[in-house]
Amino acid sequence: MRLDCCLVGSTGRTSYALGERLGEEQTQGMGNNDLGDFLRARRAGLTPDEVGLPVEFGAGRRVTGLRRGEVAQLAGVSIEYYTRLEQGRARQPSEQVLHALCDALRFDDIERRHLFALAGTTAGHKDRAEHSSRLRPALRQVLESMDLASAFVSDRNLTVVGWNTLWALLFPQVAELPYRERSMARWTLLDPRARLVWCDWERVARDYVHGLRMAAAAQPRNQRIANLIGELMMRSPEFPAWWSEHRVQERSTGLKRLHHPVAGDLELQYEIFTSVADPGQSLVVYCAPSGSPSQERLRLLASWGSEPATATTRDTAAES
Repeated sequence: MRLDCCLVGSTGRTSYALGERLGEEQTQGMGNNDLGDFLRARRAGLTPDEVGLPVEFGAGRRVTGLRRGEVAQLAGVSIEYYTRLEQGRARQPSEQVLHALCDALRFDDIERRHLFALAGTTAGHKDRAEHSSRLRPALRQVLESMDLASAFVSDRNLTVVGWNTLWALLFPQVAELPYRERSMARWTLLDPRARLVWCDWERVARDYVHGLRMAAAAQPRNQRIANLIGELMMRSPEFPAWWSEHRVQERSTGLKRLHHPVAGDLELQYEIFTSVADPGQSLVVYCAPSGSPSQERLRLLASWGSEPATATTRDTAAES
């Protein structure tokens, strides 16, 4: 069912229904020709010498990156067939062709999986509707047991479904949002306050865009993700350009730098764990090295907000 109400955001008033339609266009069959767009974007980012072509291939070039014929030559397919692939006129390429294209374009493991997902060879078993958004009591206990770590759980829709007290203290604006809006990607790209929280906001925002494209390819029938993409297309000034770059990545660890009005500047290591018992759910943990200034600031923040947050025991599945 479509919503006819309007949302008011940082970039003005926009129709939610229009955002849904934009999202559908981006994810129904992966947005018309996302496989071709992805191939085109990746070959545009490579030079002949990077893929081992002779130096003369780079002389007098009028195109950015590799030509179609060069990619076809490297992959061992005809230029006519490769052209049809980019134009969306060749459907369901074989796994042999996909592997050859990945090798030709120097794809890493994440880009390789993304291409296979766009071709529809891996999406089916990852897109099941029966995946639950409910937070199991045992997993909630894990969250609440972390005294000096900030942690949350996200579901297959990239929505935060559970968190501990310290995470709610670090990201109170997100914890207060209703279920349908409680996405770290959405908050980072649409809430102006996020630019004050993330010390390197653009890098974090781009990471979320790249991760969102991975999720959209893996779940082409997920309407929640489609709606999120449509809303970001309408409301985020940066999102359309970053989305069109077709960059993909899947981080499981890294460093986040953020500024908190009470705790000050924090450098936190994050780890992402997937739940075997709860398909589609991921546990994200932020922690600071033992004895570091950031750990002491987290300790002070935890004591400052020692009263338990009611949101940690809230059942968000009822809102979904």
